Amino acid sequence: MRNWKRIAATATAGVFAVALCLTGIQAAAEAMAREEERSGAIVVVSDYCDKVADGELPATDPVLLAGGNNVTEPEVVEEEGPATEIESAYSEGEHVNLNLNYSRLGIANKVGNYLNVRKKPSKKGRIVGKMTKNAGCHIYKVKKGWAKIVSGKVKGYVKASYLTMDEKAEKLAAEVGRDCVEIQTDSLNVRALPSTTAPIYSVCDKGEEFEIKKENVDQKFLEKIIKKEKISDKAIEKAGGMDYLLDHMNEFICIYVDDDYAFVSKEYVKEEFSLKRATKVKQLSGSDGSSSSQVGIVSYAMQFLGNPYVWGGTSLTHGCDCSGFVMSLYAHYGKGLPHSSAAQAGCTRSVSNPMPGDLFFYGSGHVGHVAMYIGGGQVIHASNHRDGIKISNAYYRHPLKIGRVF
Repeated sequence: MRNWKRIAATATAGVFAVALCLTGIQAAAEAMAREEERSGAIVVVSDYCDKVADGELPATDPVLLAGGNNVTEPEVVEEEGPATEIESAYSEGEHVNLNLNYSRLGIANKVGNYLNVRKKPSKKGRIVGKMTKNAGCHIYKVKKGWAKIVSGKVKGYVKASYLTMDEKAEKLAAEVGRDCVEIQTDSLNVRALPSTTAPIYSVCDKGEEFEIKKENVDQKFLEKIIKKEKISDKAIEKAGGMDYLLDHMNEFICIYVDDDYAFVSKEYVKEEFSLKRATKVKQLSGSDGSSSSQVGIVSYAMQFLGNPYVWGGTSLTHGCDCSGFVMSLYAHYGKGLPHSSAAQAGCTRSVSNPMPGDLFFYGSGHVGHVAMYIGGGQVIHASNHRDGIKISNAYYRHPLKIGRVF
């Protein structure tokens, strides 16, 4: 793959001067249209969440936990910029080549966990999206302390003081970005071994991104995976045998799926250097059929977006794993669940039409991961050490079961 850090380091100020030529709104709209669309997550965000997400205080700040609001507004430096037009598209190699279209890069790294994207440039503006830490965006303009941005399919305003911009953002992207694959087919079998006849680990939908564990699989790495995952001789035989795997392993890429490893065929994925992108959100209310308990647990869960993943953990602020996250959310509402995704699947009632608060269970043959549905076709879950608590498409992997606790 390309040496992204070297590309970022060699970008010069002269490149940014060239990028100041204007191409107009139509070019921007076309660029946005190519971005991967995400379903809207349905959430309710309290004043506490707003202040944390806008970068004013950390999630564990005692003033906010006590319900206080004596927060000093941070000083914001106003920056002039074009009011209506996007800066020109860049030539190949002039900017870091990312999984988002941009001429002027911004990265939300001056925040604790996430940054709210608002419909209007005001703290009273409706929240339309969330950018977790180190998510990237294109900046249209910066005016009166607010940056008008687009990230993925989310367009709105964020506080400019929480973004790293321009050349500094280009250099930062090389540090916080990662090599990923994007699924190019409507659905793709993700395999336990590098073979099209190997056991299916999961089925993933078009447009989903997964971080690369190893692009060029070799014998030593393959043997290590087989040992670590305790893959049986029967599964190896089903995949064609060890000799077959060694002959075809260079046709596959090893990826992370949550906190596990799996293989995808290079033929059906696109490799790219990736920054996180914003996720759409909108308010949930009882008028859509959701109960007060469902509204409440979704609102509560969203407070912890971006917090760390810790295997075996149950702390919503200091770290939890997937089942620990769900268990702790429900414990807050007086519902006892075991600390195991498989056990949680066993004590929930199967449903076909998910409602906010329902649990999505994923795995290969048996349940190994759990997430909570937040409406709008999305789930929130403690995914892995790299992403922590995040929002995903509910069908980023085909669920083995959808279970209801209430």
